[in-house]
Amino acid sequence: MKYFKFLFIGIIFGIVLVKSEAVSWYRIYEMFRFESFHMYGIIGTAVGTGIILLLISKALKIKNTEGSLMNVAPKEKGLARYLLGGSIFGLGWALSGACPGPMYILVGTGVFSMLIVIVAAMFGTYFYGVLKDRLPH
Repeated sequence: MKYFKFLFIGIIFGIVLVKSEAVSWYRIYEMFRFESFHMYGIIGTAVGTGIILLLISKALKIKNTEGSLMNVAPKEKGLARYLLGGSIFGLGWALSGACPGPMYILVGTGVFSMLIVIVAAMFGTYFYGVLKDRLPH
C-alpha cells in the first residue's frame, strides 16, 4: 500500500502519453524525419516543466521521499560519451519506435511485441554493466 501513490501517478502518466499520442510509432517516425513539431513540443514542455518544478522545489525547500533536499548532481564533462550514448539511445528509439517509459505503456495498451524490445533493452543495460569498467568515462 506504501507504493500505491507511485502506481497511481504511473497510470496517470501512461494515460497522458497515450492520449497525447507520444507513444504513437507514427508520431515518433514524424519526429525523426523532422516532419512535425508534435513530439518536440511534448519533450520541450516536459523539460520546461521539470526545470520550473525543480526551481520551485529548491525555493520552497521541498524534500524528497527520503527526507533530503532535492538537487541535481553536477554532470562530469565529456562530450564524446554523451554523443555516443545519445546516438545509441536515439538509434534504439528510432528502430523500436519507443523510448523506455512508453515501452511499458505500449505493453499495457496491448502491443505485446514490445516485450521483445523490453528484453533487448534489459540485455543492453546488462551488457553496459558488464563493460562499464572497461569503457572510457
